[in-house]
Amino acid sequence: MDGDRRGWRQCVLGGAVFAVCMAGTTLPTPLYGLYQEKFGFSELMVTVVYAVYAFGVIGVLLLAGNASDAVGRRPVLLAGLGFAAASAVCFLCATGLGWLYAGRLLSGLSAGLFTGAGTAYVIESAPPGGAARATFVATAANMGGLGCGPLLAGLLSQYAARPLYLPFTVHLALVAASVAVLLGLGETVRERRPLGTVRPQRPGLPAPVRPVFGPAAIASFVGFALFGVFTSVSPAFLAQSLGVHNRAVSGLVVALAFFASTAGQLAVGRVGAGRSLPLGCVGLLAGLGLLAGALYWDLLVLVVLSALVGGAGQGLAFRGALSAVAQASPADRRAAVISTLFVVAYAGISVPVIGVGVLADPIGLEGAGLVFIACMAALVSTAGVYLLRRSGR
Repeated sequence: MDGDRRGWRQCVLGGAVFAVCMAGTTLPTPLYGLYQEKFGFSELMVTVVYAVYAFGVIGVLLLAGNASDAVGRRPVLLAGLGFAAASAVCFLCATGLGWLYAGRLLSGLSAGLFTGAGTAYVIESAPPGGAARATFVATAANMGGLGCGPLLAGLLSQYAARPLYLPFTVHLALVAASVAVLLGLGETVRERRPLGTVRPQRPGLPAPVRPVFGPAAIASFVGFALFGVFTSVSPAFLAQSLGVHNRAVSGLVVALAFFASTAGQLAVGRVGAGRSLPLGCVGLLAGLGLLAGALYWDLLVLVVLSALVGGAGQGLAFRGALSAVAQASPADRRAAVISTLFVVAYAGISVPVIGVGVLADPIGLEGAGLVFIACMAALVSTAGVYLLRRSGR
């Protein structure tokens, strides 16, 4: 009994540390408008600053995604917290765009390290028989942390002094507390190897995976692209088109998408892994449709509904995609295949988001958003049709 309590305590505390790190990656979301006013850059630069984060995540996943298997979870998580702290310092010291690029890149490195190591640590900390509940803790920590970032920054920047400094100061304090917590927790990797044994992971697709990887990758790409647009340009749309200048409201709208994703991932247990991917595609398509209506008619209620429906669809689709490719993968190639899926997913929060930024100047934010929605709707519809045909065989 005491062992179970210790295990759940470590599991929950590990999840709290995970959430703190992920919150830092979305903390700047409601603040981009203030940075635009301060440094005088365009909407394109907002999307580029945002997308730099994805390059950091992808780089870590490819080069050191399996590092915690060798050196242990705690050293990698401590390194991730170090990058998170360095990111906050960059934003605190920001005097121009270069600081914002550096801060976002460091934030991506922290998230890349936590994506695999944090999830593994939380699940491995649970007592025997607690894997399902521990997976819930890891999911809630990941997506819940991402949602708490814009919510915290929005509230602090709107209702407290020094809006470009206080959110990052608070996050630095939370990171320091997380380091202290992590140092007091145990290691879950029993046999450790030197860091020199870590080798870059090569993306790969064994033959049995290829039939299911296409729709899984498309749904993951579209879901992450939807999140990318929400977290990079939705505050600007709310301010410019809907007259919503309250940063707490902007942060809440973005947070709703991440919280809905958590609910969608948790619903997979009831829906079933096999049906979650096609249902997630439907949810993504509905979310894109609601977002198109919001852009066309300038309605806040449709923005909120798009966050809720699209977020839930993303959660269903992504967890279904992970389950599908993991089940189809040979055991000795599973990690490489899952890494490939994450690379495609994180590409979704860089390339399409920058595309929206490029189009925003010549055709406006609403027009750029509608072009983005049309492209993403075509992609997710293709994936959905393929899945329906495959299930009908």
